[in-house]
Amino acid sequence: MRPAFSVIFLTTLIGAGQGLFVALYSAEFGAWLGVWAMPSEQYFSLGCVLVLALLGAGLLASFFHLGRPERAWRSAAMWRSSWLSREVIVLPVFMAAAAAFGLAHHLRGAGDLTLTLGGAGVALALLLFVCTGMIYACLPFLQEWHTPLTVINYLLLGCASGFLLGTTWAAAQAPALLVTAAAWTAGVTLAALVMRGAALARNARLRPKSTVQTAIGVKHPRIAQKAQGFMGGSFNTRDFFHGKSHAWLRLVKWGFLLLVFPLPLALLAAGSALASWPVLAAAFLLQYLGLLAERWFFFVQARHPQNLYYQAIS
Repeated sequence: MRPAFSVIFLTTLIGAGQGLFVALYSAEFGAWLGVWAMPSEQYFSLGCVLVLALLGAGLLASFFHLGRPERAWRSAAMWRSSWLSREVIVLPVFMAAAAAFGLAHHLRGAGDLTLTLGGAGVALALLLFVCTGMIYACLPFLQEWHTPLTVINYLLLGCASGFLLGTTWAAAQAPALLVTAAAWTAGVTLAALVMRGAALARNARLRPKSTVQTAIGVKHPRIAQKAQGFMGGSFNTRDFFHGKSHAWLRLVKWGFLLLVFPLPLALLAAGSALASWPVLAAAFLLQYLGLLAERWFFFVQARHPQNLYYQAIS
């Protein structure tokens, strides 16, 4: 498939925002249980500003994928059957919940109110992860996506980046939480590595269910493509091909595996030991670059059945 960079930025930005919100609420919930001291109200209120900034940037990026942005509201009309419509509905509701949580802390409303608002926000964040992942996982003709691992990886990768940003924020605003936040971040990142590796191993074993014969509905045993039709190109050849070599795909795959997992973990350990938020911020930025490459690879790796007909000229 040919990736749309607007969708790449949308999914990675809102994923980081969702993960950061979960990290913020985890800090409050742990303090409510008495595991650690309650951070300052500013930690939560300004943290929610960061959450909303990430979500807003992702929402803005999504408009660049629309042919008629003024009709964007129509994307919510098919909520009964479309995971995309459900995502469009859940995202602004989650943003409202995050804003309410941050505002309650700004007004010194800690206690049952913020716990309730935060719990609702976490539930919406998880639902949004499911909606986003299911947009792709529900497509049976794209074998690389049609697996529960798609939803799991959207969830874990979003939480990994969000928790890393949350650790950076803790180093700057709540140093007492730094060690615990770093441990949780490392655990989520390692879980994401295992699940993303499982998806890569699964996809490497896949074989196309269709053939050239089934792609065009002709049962003759010998079929050779002689041309791609009038003018030699079409929407199909532009939108369903990435045009990159296998060597480039291997480079991107190993590149994102390095940038998303071991390098940020090494910087996480160094930043936590030094209690340095700039080092942790560098880890987040490095990981986010890797997530852009990971999401690009996710789209490119999917092989549309129609490519069996259009991919070559004999």
